[in-house]
Amino acid sequence: MRYTVYLPPCYEAQSSLPVLYLLHGQNYDEEQWIRIGAVETAERLIRSGEIPPFLIVFPYDYSYKQPVEYPFAQVFLEMLLPRIDSTYRTRPQAAFRALGGLSRGGAWAIHLGLRNPDVFGAVGAHSPAVFYSDMTTLRLRLRDADRETFPRVYVDVGLSDSQYQNALAFARLLDEMNLPHEWHEYIGFHDEAYWSAHVEEYLHWYAQAWK
Repeated sequence: MRYTVYLPPCYEAQSSLPVLYLLHGQNYDEEQWIRIGAVETAERLIRSGEIPPFLIVFPYDYSYKQPVEYPFAQVFLEMLLPRIDSTYRTRPQAAFRALGGLSRGGAWAIHLGLRNPDVFGAVGAHSPAVFYSDMTTLRLRLRDADRETFPRVYVDVGLSDSQYQNALAFARLLDEMNLPHEWHEYIGFHDEAYWSAHVEEYLHWYAQAWK
């Protein structure tokens, strides 16, 4: 698995830091989040003291397949995470590890984050194109979720987004199961202009538990 790592400006002075994993959309690569301003915005917010310092990891997902059809999840959980924790000065507890994604990356955040609350303390799904294979199993998984360990969840989507109904169905399922989450809808489409406009908001949300 290919990946890029962002280290905050004060990394060398820190003994350990939280980690945010950000997954790109389908037909893009690990540079998408960087291109829409994630690194530039994180650098500015950390230097100004608006958010605490943390690492950001941008993994590459080469496929369009459903989770059961190729081993992305296994490589992500069993190889990438241990490698990041052994290579960098991280805080490996779930409370200090967050996962988010755009579109297909948002579907992965839901898939991986809600199955592994002992690994991720926060899950962000931005215009999520929820996996159809997940929509048939999420109800049972969420019904049995442990409310004490359930991660913080943030869902947002543009009102003109092609995935609006999928995102809304997921949020309504969380409502039905009485699971806490944030739901945000804004003017916008399923495109980088929309995500770029909200990157700062996303980073503030991920970082709020680390202050």
